Amino acid sequence: MNKKIVLTAAVLQLLGTLLHSQAFAEPLPNVSVSIGDSGSESPGTSALSLLLIITVLSVAPAILVLMTSFTRIIIVLGFVRTSLGTQTTPPNQVLVGLAMFLTFFIMAPTLGTVNQVALQPYLKGELTQTEALSKAAEPMKTFMMKQTREKDLLLFLKYTKTEKPKSIKDVPITVMVPAYALSELRTSFQMGFMIFIPFLVIDMVVASTLMAMGMMMLPPVMISLPFKILLFVLVDGWYLVVKSLLLSFNT
Repeated sequence: MNKKIVLTAAVLQLLGTLLHSQAFAEPLPNVSVSIGDSGSESPGTSALSLLLIITVLSVAPAILVLMTSFTRIIIVLGFVRTSLGTQTTPPNQVLVGLAMFLTFFIMAPTLGTVNQVALQPYLKGELTQTEALSKAAEPMKTFMMKQTREKDLLLFLKYTKTEKPKSIKDVPITVMVPAYALSELRTSFQMGFMIFIPFLVIDMVVASTLMAMGMMMLPPVMISLPFKILLFVLVDGWYLVVKSLLLSFNT
């Protein structure tokens, strides 16, 4: 028994010695991190390109909200939930997810044009960053112009004392974006008002009925909520809302 213990201890000591000597014999790897290559500057690999990408990602939420169809869609969907009176149903995650996918669907032709005329030529080295941004802005301004009221556009043009542009290319992006956002807010609130009307009628009918029956202590919301949900389901409300949103964009 003692021989087995001594033999085991000797084997473990030998393995430890070998591993120890091998660990100290091998040199540590030399790790270095560098951004960009001073010898060759290719699009998408330079430090300036990485800085530009990080900047775009930081302002991507603002771009998504103010330069796409997201604003109108999320406001209308919020009006639908408020008019139904279901409070947190559907939850915010569902409404935002649906709004994002509808935005991608509506903006697909415009984003495809941006990819074709600006992104791909830039990645191939045919355009500089300034030229690529200028090319990418044109399809976006074309989309926004179709949804923007002339009154809203003139408001910002007069405020900046800019001459009336002859074409879409002459409209500054700093003028187009707030004008487009203002027009989107007006359109979305108009659609929200039209959605509110039938549900408001149901609330008024239920409240008048309860008052006539003398049930003043019973909250009308508890009675009208099932009727509003039933009406919304019978008319296939979500289909009609999404269809109206798709048709409201002049693409």
